[in-house]
Amino acid sequence: MEFWPEFLASSGGHEFVAGGVGGMAGVLAGHPLDTLRIRLQQPPRPVSPGITAARVVRPPSAVALLRGILRAEGPSALYRGMAAPLASVAFQNAMVFQVYAILSRSLDRRMSTSEPPSYTSVALAGVGTGALQTLILSPVELVKIRLQLEAAGRKRQGPVDMARDIMRREGLRGIYRGLTVTALRDAPSHGVYFWTYEYARERLHPGCRSTGQESLATMLVSGGLAGVASWVCCYPLDVVKSRLQAQTQTHPPSPRYRGVVDCFRKSVREEGLPVLWRGLGTAVARAFVVNGAIFSAYELALRFLVRNNGRQTLVMEEMKCHDH
Repeated sequence: MEFWPEFLASSGGHEFVAGGVGGMAGVLAGHPLDTLRIRLQQPPRPVSPGITAARVVRPPSAVALLRGILRAEGPSALYRGMAAPLASVAFQNAMVFQVYAILSRSLDRRMSTSEPPSYTSVALAGVGTGALQTLILSPVELVKIRLQLEAAGRKRQGPVDMARDIMRREGLRGIYRGLTVTALRDAPSHGVYFWTYEYARERLHPGCRSTGQESLATMLVSGGLAGVASWVCCYPLDVVKSRLQAQTQTHPPSPRYRGVVDCFRKSVREEGLPVLWRGLGTAVARAFVVNGAIFSAYELALRFLVRNNGRQTLVMEEMKCHDH
């Protein structure tokens, strides 16, 4: 019965809760731009066997696509599919920051806990964290992508209904479609993500990794730079992942792409190398906004929890003294 109060009062509990707060802030800040990114990444629909519309119609720009969505589907279309990540992101991001904190300390050879982890252990902890979180993230992103790509005019499904429909039609393998490419994307990108954040915050505010006293502006800029760097290094894999997860096993007459390599080859052959970077501008803009929000919310929540817990501990000690 006392597990949760004790856990939430511990440093691990603080990191868990702060990570959840940061994750929710990130989803709310960046989902409209995420919807634009997903739609920009999709292949053109074939106009006839063996011929793609890409040879005839140039893919729309982000601004043109945004105007088209607002005109045809309304502003709510930009938030379609947000419930799936919002429902899971608190736990997912809480787990990410908790696992990262544990790994970064465990991988650091220095025994002193008063010193911040080395940059090497930070990067390695990020890689491990990114690989582990794909087990949660991959099904959530698949459901989100399917909801974001629902055609206008169709009866809207919620995330639970969409997940059930995928399980019924495609089974467990279908719900985990894209797991491999998600892991290939997230393991290195999380290494870059955490390394960039720690390096940037220390450069902008020397000594803050030890004191934890950097300003909100430092958090926003460091988090934004971390998000941009992590997206740029893995973006071609994200394009492939989005295309694989958007297609269904029952797609007539058969799925367009048979795997990561096949998707990569066909996309480049049919649409050229630039297809691997399509939507990058939108992704970078979103990354700066979202990750600035995530790290700022995380650090501010962590400070609040630590300060509040300190006050509670002081009150408890005073009560014990009065009892004696």
